[in-house]
Amino acid sequence: MKLPNAENAYVPSAKLVEYLLSEIHPIGRAKALFLKNLGYDNTNAGTLERDLLAFAHDISVGETIVSEWGIKYVITSALHTPSGESVYLRTVWIVDQGESRPRFVTAYPD
Repeated sequence: MKLPNAENAYVPSAKLVEYLLSEIHPIGRAKALFLKNLGYDNTNAGTLERDLLAFAHDISVGETIVSEWGIKYVITSALHTPSGESVYLRTVWIVDQGESRPRFVTAYPD
């Protein structure tokens, strides 16, 4: 199954800059260091956004989780990074209650 309405999926810019790529965020900093080692940082946040959206557009959903906020979709695949490495990354997307656009929630190594 593909992510529903995948063509309208989006990654909030604050989620990229203030969380995934922030070396000072209490939870995101470990992810930021991981991503930095793969060639991602604030100077190429658009590249990371494009790569995350490729998961939403191209890869099948591996798991769905129904929550009180909406339906979460977990997508895991290889990520081809700016450093030339490939790593498996798990991404989580949600279609919030009353919405139709999938929103990026988080990503972490698989």
